[in-house]
Amino acid sequence: MATNNLKERTQRLVSEFCAGSDQAFAELYDMYVRMLFSYGLKFTTDQELLKDCIHDVFVKVYGKRSEKNAINNLASYLVISLKNRILDEFRRQSFSTSNEIGEYDYRCSADDVERDYLSHEDEWVQSAKVAHLMKHLTRRQRQAITLYYLEQRKYEDICRIMKMNYHSVRNLMHRSMLRLREAAL
Repeated sequence: MATNNLKERTQRLVSEFCAGSDQAFAELYDMYVRMLFSYGLKFTTDQELLKDCIHDVFVKVYGKRSEKNAINNLASYLVISLKNRILDEFRRQSFSTSNEIGEYDYRCSADDVERDYLSHEDEWVQSAKVAHLMKHLTRRQRQAITLYYLEQRKYEDICRIMKMNYHSVRNLMHRSMLRLREAAL
């Protein structure tokens, strides 16, 4: 019942917003900003980046004001837009560098190419082994292992992200490692 009430209120506010009401936009922002912030914390702990991404999403929504019925389901639109915006930001950050192009050494030999190829092949084999072993874990165990080892999160971050207490996370990690060892044998 509360969900229907929220949907009805959202639809009313979207209609008012499309009709030109800035007050309706402010109410929509207030209704969804906390939910988006909580959702965004699943992707990043950088709160400033998250706030910027949420702001960008709402700017995008504001820009669609003139497009009547351009956004049918606002909650879904906001969540998907935020996820895409965060991922875009991650891609942008991973491809940017502060080095000048002239600082790179372009010399390359056949040995370097072969060594790079073998190194890449070894990494691929290791990745395939890890992927196979991870299939033996439950979804929660995979999430904990990924957060700790791949994203290099601290246990406190994992507790917050997974909404578990510290000892439960430690136990989950221990059980995960035992299961991985069993699967590797």
